[in-house]
Amino acid sequence: TSFPIGDKTEDPLQMYLADIFTVQANVIGYPAISIPAGTDAQGLPMGLQVLGKPFGEADLLAFSKYIVAKESVNFLA
Repeated sequence: TSFPIGDKTEDPLQMYLADIFTVQANVIGYPAISIPAGTDAQGLPMGLQVLGKPFGEADLLAFSKYIVAKESVNFLA
């Protein structure tokens, strides 16, 4: 989940660690996308990061479109 706006801005290490799990796709060159996945108990947004196979952007976008279109999907249920 995200942290509130303004949190962790005083500590550069905490800011770096907050997104440590989002850079792998860029490092290895795989396509990736973040899909909104509801909110946590404090109302902060959560997301689902999905990685695709190399040059699999079309499949990744199709999968993401499918997930987002499923109105009945509730990641917090």
